[in-house]
Amino acid sequence: MKISQLEGKRVALWGWGREGRAAFAVLRARLPSLGLSLFCPASEVEAARAETQGALDVRGEPTAEALASFEVVIKSPGISPYLPIALAAAGQGTVFISGTALWFAEHADADGTVRDTICVTGTKGKSTTTALVAHLLRAAGHRTGLVGNIGLPLLEVLDPQPAPAYWAVELSSYQTGEVARSGAHPQVAVVLNLFPEHLDWHGSEQRYIEDKLQLVTGAAPRIAVLNAADPHLAALSLPASEVVWFNQPQGWHMRGDIVHRAEQAVFDTRNTPLPGRHNRGNLCAVLAALEALGLDAVALAPAVQDFRPLPNRLQRIGEADGLTYVNDSISTTPHASLAALECFAGQRIALLVGGHDRGLDWTDFMQHMAHDVPPVEIVTMGSNGPRIHAMLQPLADAGRFGLHAAADLPDAMALARRALGEQGGVVLLSPGAPSYGAYRDYVARGRHFAELAGFDPDMISAIPGIGIG
Repeated sequence: MKISQLEGKRVALWGWGREGRAAFAVLRARLPSLGLSLFCPASEVEAARAETQGALDVRGEPTAEALASFEVVIKSPGISPYLPIALAAAGQGTVFISGTALWFAEHADADGTVRDTICVTGTKGKSTTTALVAHLLRAAGHRTGLVGNIGLPLLEVLDPQPAPAYWAVELSSYQTGEVARSGAHPQVAVVLNLFPEHLDWHGSEQRYIEDKLQLVTGAAPRIAVLNAADPHLAALSLPASEVVWFNQPQGWHMRGDIVHRAEQAVFDTRNTPLPGRHNRGNLCAVLAALEALGLDAVALAPAVQDFRPLPNRLQRIGEADGLTYVNDSISTTPHASLAALECFAGQRIALLVGGHDRGLDWTDFMQHMAHDVPPVEIVTMGSNGPRIHAMLQPLADAGRFGLHAAADLPDAMALARRALGEQGGVVLLSPGAPSYGAYRDYVARGRHFAELAGFDPDMISAIPGIGIG
C-alpha cells in the first residue's frame, strides 16, 4: 500500500514512539487533509496532544471495537499483530500496516523491485552485518543509507535529497513480514541465522521462524543470501529468488580465521575490529551480498580494518582496577550469551545473565556449560534470574563454575567484582534476555552498565555511520 492510497480512508496510528512520530510527520506532509487518530498508553495522551497541537485525535489504549472502526491502522513494530484485539479487528476488515511496509511500497519500481537495497535479518549479528554492508559500500565510494531497526526508522528517510546509491536496511522479526505485505521485492535479502527469540511477540517458536523467513519466502527478493550452516535456512526452497549461499565451500566461507571465496584465500580476520568469531563469520554474508550487487567484494574486503564496532555488541568500554568491562546488552537470547563467552575463552570471566522472562529455553546454555566451560563466575539477575539460577545450580554444586544470585544490575556488578577479586578478569554483560521492566530498552541497560563501571555512557552509545553518508 502506497501513502497516496490512504487518502480518504479512516486511518489511525497505534504507538507513539519514534516510529509513530515518523509516520505522523510523513502523513501530515504528504496528505495534509487526512484525518488521523492515535492510540497510545493513557500516560502519553496529554503529551501527544500537546506535541501534535490538535492535529491528531489522541486516544488511550485501543479496544478491538475501536481498532475495527478504522480501515487502516499503522502500528509501531513493537506491537504484535497477534494480540487478540488486533486479530479481532483484522477479522472485521481493518488492515494493519507499518512504516516499514509504507517505505518499501514507496521505493518499489513498476515490477515491485526495490533496487540497490540490501536487507539484513537474523537472530544474532544483524546490526553489525548491516553496518558492515554500509561501511564497505561507502569505502567503494557509494553514498549509502544505513537505516531500519539499527536505530533510524525508515519513514524518517523516506525521500532524502540527494538519494543514496544504496540502502543497507536492518530488519527485525517484527518487520520482515511487513516487507512481504508491502508487495515489494528487495534486490538482495540476507538471512544470517535463526534461534528462538521474541516468543512473547510471535506467540511460538514456529511462528517466529515463519515471520523471520517472510523476508525471503514472502517478499521474494531478487537474490537471497543465506547461511548454509543454519538448518532452517538450508532446508528452504525459494523458486522465485536466485539463492547465494555462504558458509559452504563453493561460496564465501571461513577456514580457521581466513575468509575464502571458494578456494581463494581472501582475508585474514584475526586483526579486524569485529567482535567475536560469529561476526567475523558474518563478513562472508556481507561479501556475498556485495558480490550479488555486482561489486568487487574481494577488493573491498580489506576495508573491514577501518570498521568501527557498534555499541552494546561485545563492546569493550574500558578497564579499571584490573577488570575489563564488556557491554553486550543487545544479547537477548541464551545463544548470544554463549557466543559472547566464546570471545573471551581462556580469560577469567564474570558473566551477567538474566532480564525479562519471555519463556526462552536455556537448556542449550546449560548443556554447553556442563561440557565446555571457561573459568567463569555466573551472576543471575532480573525476572528470569531465579529460573536460570535454579537450572544451573546442580552444575555449580558439582564445581563446574561459580554461581551467584543478584537482585538487579548494580547488585550483579558488585557480586561480579567480588567474585573476580584481585586476580582481575572480564566483567561481561551478556544477559541473554530483554531489558523490559527494568529498563526502557537494551541501550538504557548498556548505559547503566557503563555508569556502574565508572565510564561516561554518552561516550559508548552512538552508532557509527547511521543515516546517509
